[in-house]
This record gives sequence, C-alpha cells and structure tokens, in this order.
Amino acid sequence: MARKIDYLTIQGFKSIERLDNLKLNDINILIGANGAGKSNFVSYFSMLRELVEQRLQVWVAKQGGANYILTHGVKYTNSLSSRIIIGDHYYEFHLTPTDNEALIFLNEEYSNFSTQGIGYLESNLEQLDLFIEEQYHGLTRIKDFVKEINSLKIFHFHDTSNSAGMKLNQPLQQSSYLMPHAENLAPYLFDMQSYYPDTYQLIRRTIQLAIPFFDDFHLEPRLLANSDEQIRLYWKQKDSDYILSPTQFSDGSLRFICLVTALMQPNPPSTIIIDEPELGLHPYALTLLASLIKSASTKMQVIVSTQSVPLLNHFSLEDLIVVERENNASVFKRLNEEEFADWLEDYSVGELWEKNILGGRP
Repeated sequence: MARKIDYLTIQGFKSIERLDNLKLNDINILIGANGAGKSNFVSYFSMLRELVEQRLQVWVAKQGGANYILTHGVKYTNSLSSRIIIGDHYYEFHLTPTDNEALIFLNEEYSNFSTQGIGYLESNLEQLDLFIEEQYHGLTRIKDFVKEINSLKIFHFHDTSNSAGMKLNQPLQQSSYLMPHAENLAPYLFDMQSYYPDTYQLIRRTIQLAIPFFDDFHLEPRLLANSDEQIRLYWKQKDSDYILSPTQFSDGSLRFICLVTALMQPNPPSTIIIDEPELGLHPYALTLLASLIKSASTKMQVIVSTQSVPLLNHFSLEDLIVVERENNASVFKRLNEEEFADWLEDYSVGELWEKNILGGRP
C-alpha cells in the first residue's frame, strides 16, 4: 500500500475556515447534510493535485478566481494554508490573493526545508528537492510525495446520459489509468484484458453478482479512416450472442460497473475519492459496494462522500467523518465509538445517523 495521508490541516479554503489535524484512516466515510462542506473537502484534493503539478493558476481561473476559493471571499480571508502529514514527513504551503484574484505562494515547506523567495505563481517543490540534494547531499522524499499526490484519483460517476463519455467511442490509446468520469472505461478494460486478465475476470464476476444477466464485455477496437483506433463499451447477456450497446445498461448498472473497476484497479493510486457512489444502486449492490471499499482500503486510502443510510450500516463509527455547518463554516468531526456503545446495542450506524444521534443531519 502506498503511503497514505495521516493528518490534514486546511485553513481558508471555501467553507473550510479552519480544520486542524484531521486524522485520515484507511477508510473515511464523509456524512453530512447538503451544503455542509463535503464537496468542498473533495474539491480541496483537486486543488492539491493541480498545485503539486504546477497547474495551480489554471485551476484557480477555472474556479472563478480567489474570491470564490477563500472562505467568505477575499475581503474576509487573506490567505489559504494547509499541512499534509504523511508518516514522518509533512508538506505545508501558504497562498495569498493578488489584485487580479490569482493565488500566489508566500512559502512552501517540506519537513523543515523551506522554499526561497515569496510571491511565485507555481509550486517550487522541484527546486526545493534539487536544493536539498545539492546543499546537503541527501535524498528527500519530495519526489515520492509529488508522485503520491499526483496519483490521487477523484471519481464522479453521476453522468450516465447518452452523451456521457463512458457510452461513446473512445481512443484505444487512452488506457493508462481510469479517468475521473470513467470516460475511458472501454479502453481501460480492454487494456486490462491483455495485461491483467485475472483482475479483469474478477471484475467481471463481481459485476455479475449485482447484474446476474450480464455475461461479459465485447471490446473490439475499430480502425478509422485516419488510422486511429477507437473502442466502445459493448457487452453481452448470458446465453446470448447478441451484442448490446452501453446505452442498454441501466444508469445504476453502469455506475456499479464504474465503481467496481475503480475500486479493483490493478495499479491502485495512493488515495481514491468517490463522491456519492450510492446513486441509483440497488440495496444489494450497496452491500457489494461496502465490501469493495473495505477490500480496496487494504491497497489504498479510500475517502467516500455519501448520504446513504444502508451504505453506512456496513461501517463502524470510527470510519466516519461527520460534516456540519457551524457559524457558516464547515466543521469535521471524528466520533468515539465508546461514547455511543449503548446506542449501538439497539441501532445500526445508519439508523443512528438517521435519528440525528451522530450529527450531520439537516
């Protein structure tokens, strides 16, 4: 298992005014009302990936500028900072807005080594790594940290319309990793058939547990006139040779296929984040999903945002992070199972959340 994030501090990011040293486990299930801040927590990881890959300014511009990123806007908040602790190492950064609503660095620090200068636009981690090697003749873990954060994957499988990428023809060569909306699902599975056949067959059998009539995918590349190859997510039912199109999957079935593929991928990322995976799933599929999350957590850190009571019933209180709004800011709380021992004798975790015993309800 790749190194996971152990503790996380965030200050001044969207509705997250102050989050100090939140403990992240192998499994982290975020629960809370609409608008509590779960999506902003997920958005933070999107920013972090772009930041370490030196694409911060593009990400800020797409968000609409610093005024839409800093808590309550630039008039109220004049900086955004964060600290990520992984094992014995940490990475910390401080950003401040400019007059044109960009965000620039005040400083970065990796395990007591700080970058030189202030006011730069993109991360200087690469230069800091070179400086440490040259000045102290020592190897750092900065390259590993950047690689781990870059491998972090955020998935949203909400769009299953006929225009969704997962239902369309896709370039065969887009198969190195599963994309955020599974828009390259067909080439990714095709590649897996060749290089990870055991994993592919395990994915196929797992899909059959929730979709009993499903037999297998029918993945055949097509050569176009310009010599490019494309592939589409065709499939077959059991006891039939008739080829079906991806539009003939139900929305819930297609989302479940995406979830199985993401959670069972053969080269897992350091951390996987899935937003509301329960959409459109049958109760039995939710049971399978919970098992998949638990199994995946032995290979990668899993963060899931959900509002599903049945899904929560498969996890312990220690897996949960309760998200609430207090004084117009998001608050994240870990729960102590011992404090709810009497309640747990009569109620499941999901029932306790539904009864608002745990918090995180409207």
